[in-house]
Amino acid sequence: MATYNEVSRAENKIEQYLIDLMFTYQEIGNNVWLIDDEEHGMEGVAVALNEPLVVFRVVVMDAPKENRLELFTKLLELNASDLVHGAYALEENKIVLIDTLEYDTMDYTEFRASLDAFSLALIQHYPLLSQYR
Repeated sequence: MATYNEVSRAENKIEQYLIDLMFTYQEIGNNVWLIDDEEHGMEGVAVALNEPLVVFRVVVMDAPKENRLELFTKLLELNASDLVHGAYALEENKIVLIDTLEYDTMDYTEFRASLDAFSLALIQHYPLLSQYR
């Protein structure tokens, strides 16, 4: 379990990275930040510290009632071919994009790469995924 100093250090590290990236964000809970920055293609992306991991998560869409198998197959293909960081997943009835990094070894470049991959995936995959809404 993290001590107060470790958590405080983590908050500062993650928040400093968000500031350095010039994202619009807000702290919505203890060790949880919500990026809501349309200009950077980063709307509704949550970043949470769950020691020892930093978890990135965004709800992409509701899972459709029709053509589910086709969509899920396409998402698995995208996981294998298009995503450098993270993966699409099913959480309850929501399709989410998730990624995790190990806090202790995470640096600015790795943090940025995860968020860049999210932004790219959300922009590039939108035309394809929106067909299943």
